[in-house]
Amino acid sequence: MLALADRLLRGYARALDILGGVCLAVMVLLVFGNVVLRYTMNSGITVSEELSRWLFVWLTFMGAVVALREHGHLGTDAFISRLPATGKKVCLVLAQIAMLYVSWLLLAGSWAQMLINWETEAPVTGASVGIFYASGVLMGGSAIAILLYDLLRTLFVPLAEHELVMVQESEDMAALEHRHPGSTVSGSGADVPSKH
Repeated sequence: MLALADRLLRGYARALDILGGVCLAVMVLLVFGNVVLRYTMNSGITVSEELSRWLFVWLTFMGAVVALREHGHLGTDAFISRLPATGKKVCLVLAQIAMLYVSWLLLAGSWAQMLINWETEAPVTGASVGIFYASGVLMGGSAIAILLYDLLRTLFVPLAEHELVMVQESEDMAALEHRHPGSTVSGSGADVPSKH
């Protein structure tokens, strides 16, 4: 069951990754095209600013979902990394429960805002403002699914000690951990890749 959920979540994160790339490409085209048109033809793309802003919000939330799935969010593990495996596991479960609650708040609030603003039209595009708030629904719902999977895995699957720390101290350490999944990444900055 967990293996199937893992495959589904991996495919979902990959799809969001691709969709985020498309959003970024459209944003670049809109903004760059608008600048070129203003300087060369004294005109512009009317929807450029509004659409770019919406795409940026959607891109941010999709990227946050992918980062959550890959445990790529940055944080400090100075305290957690010094705990024994049992302490790390308890802290991980508590953190996952707290994040589930926050994700539920985000989902519920975004859903309410989406429904409230569904009939409201954006000033330039005329699109429903509810689409803007739907990005929070995507983030909240996706985060809940990912965190439930992670929580079940933490409770019922034996994890290696390095898997019990959810955050990375720096982007460099996260990149090293991504290249060497069995490496020991600690808050002290000492990384020793495991021998395969």
